[in-house]
Amino acid sequence: MKIRSVLSAALLAVATTFASTQALAQETYTLRLAETWGPNFPIFGDTTKRMAELAEEMSGGRLRIRIDSANKHKAPFGIFDMVKAGQYDIGHSASYYWKGKVPETLFFTSMPFGMTAIEQYAWFYHGDGMELMQEVYAPHNMLSFPGGNTGVQMGGWFRKEIKSLEDLQGLKMRIPGFAGEVFAEVGVSPTNIPPGELYTALERNTIDAVEWVGPALDLRLGFQQIADYYYTGWHEPATELQFLVNKDTWDKLPEDLRAILRTAMRVSAYDMLVQSQHANAEAWANIKEEHPNVQIKQFPKDVFQAMYKANKKLLKEAAEGNEQAARIIESQEEYLQKTRAYTDISTRAYLNTMAEVE
Repeated sequence: MKIRSVLSAALLAVATTFASTQALAQETYTLRLAETWGPNFPIFGDTTKRMAELAEEMSGGRLRIRIDSANKHKAPFGIFDMVKAGQYDIGHSASYYWKGKVPETLFFTSMPFGMTAIEQYAWFYHGDGMELMQEVYAPHNMLSFPGGNTGVQMGGWFRKEIKSLEDLQGLKMRIPGFAGEVFAEVGVSPTNIPPGELYTALERNTIDAVEWVGPALDLRLGFQQIADYYYTGWHEPATELQFLVNKDTWDKLPEDLRAILRTAMRVSAYDMLVQSQHANAEAWANIKEEHPNVQIKQFPKDVFQAMYKANKKLLKEAAEGNEQAARIIESQEEYLQKTRAYTDISTRAYLNTMAEVE
């Protein structure tokens, strides 16, 4: 009888544990995501939707993500604060928008004259990138994950051709991040404006020039109707968006759902890079026929040299007295030097060869 009682108690304990585990496994979690972009915003908005769909599909419906666009939460540049406070569980935006709050965040979007997308992803996932990024966001009750890359961004739309440094003096331009600081060093007056207000700002002469992304998104906003000169990029060679996740929310998720969310973010980020390449190529295919006024330009050599020199100066200043910024800058510079050496004998060599034979 005693043995039977012990066995019964053991079986009851096992059954109770199993039932509890099953109940936990079936629990559904609904997370709220706030994005900087407006509703149905191409490419950027596609990325958040894709991530949410993947998370729900892989979890069998246990993890659901509700997306609020900028028209709903009314704070396109408020993502950092809303996720930090737990008002939203997840955010989708760009790290350099928070440079006024936490200057070290801007290093995780893209840096002037820096790494390409493939080089930067290698730094994130196989270098120090992820570790350094989490270190920056940890004091703010957040985790940060790569959230999609645009590849090399174009240098912007200008009403007047830039022929020398003199043409930049006093020019008002929408350009965020470290690039805005670099442009300020050479005479530009940079400003940051939410995506939904860019066309109006350029049309009404609030700004003289605007930098956004690339052909796929720029042509949709209609900048080619106002400005004729479209400059090639230098400032954002690998613009990475970020998924910000509230740490308290993350800690409450079961381990399997954390893995699913992490995977959904990583896959959707990769998909955004591929989609950006395709969409830009599609948009550019008929540019000459549809918009013959558009002229592709490169900044003059003296402008590039001045910007490169200003970039070096600002990086040195950012590292002085800021141990964390210094470590990030050093890590990026060392990784760029190593990875670019291989890029030079692989991708660059291939493109140079093709340019010679075509």
